[in-house]
Amino acid sequence: MILARILCLLGGYCFGLLQTAYIYGRMNGIDIREHGSGNAGTTNALRVLGKKAGLIVFLGDFLKAVAATVLARVIMTQIYPDEVYLFVAYAGLGVVLGHNFPFYLKFRGGKGIAATGGVILGFLDPVLIVIGILSFFIIVPITRYVSVGSIMLVTTFAISYTVSACMGRYPFNLDDPVSKEAMIESCVIVIFLAAMAIYRHRANIQRLINHEENKLF
Repeated sequence: MILARILCLLGGYCFGLLQTAYIYGRMNGIDIREHGSGNAGTTNALRVLGKKAGLIVFLGDFLKAVAATVLARVIMTQIYPDEVYLFVAYAGLGVVLGHNFPFYLKFRGGKGIAATGGVILGFLDPVLIVIGILSFFIIVPITRYVSVGSIMLVTTFAISYTVSACMGRYPFNLDDPVSKEAMIESCVIVIFLAAMAIYRHRANIQRLINHEENKLF
C-alpha cells in the first residue's frame, strides 16, 4: 500500500501542475503572480483579468482535482476497495500540493481552494458536496469576502469528512485494524489539507482582523 500511496500522491501532483491562472495570464501577456494579490488563483484572475478569466481559471483548477481523484478512485477500487478513500485523499493532497507549490514556477502557485473544491467532489459523497456548496456560497455573498468563504469551505470539509468516516459512512472496514488505520490516516490528510489552506490565507486573516481585506465586489 505504500507504493500505491506514493503513486497517488505523485499522480495528483502532476495534475496540480496545470497552473490555469498562470497559463491564462501568459496568454494575455502577463504573469498573474506579479499583479493584484500575487496569487495564481481564481479570485486574483477575476480581479485582474475579469469574469471570463475567473471562470476559466476556476474550472481549470477545479476539474484537474476532480480528474485526479476520480482516476485514483477508479483504479484503487479494483485493488484496495476497503481503503479507496485513503487513496482519493492522497491524490487530492497531491493536486493541491502541485497547485500551491509548482516546481517549475519556483514553488509559487495558488492557495488551492478551487482545487480543494474539486477534491471534495472527487469523493463523490453528496453530504460533503452539499455542505461544501452551502458553506461557500452562503458565506461569500453575506460577507463579500472570498477568503472567509474559502476558510469556511475547508473547515467544514475537514469536519464533515472526519465525522462521516468515524461514523462508518465510507467503505473502510472498521473491524479490520489495517483498514481502520487507513481511515484515520485519510482523516489526517483531509485535516492537513484544511490546515494548509488556512495557513496560506494567513495574510488574509490578518487583513480581516485589521479590517483591510478586499471585498469581492
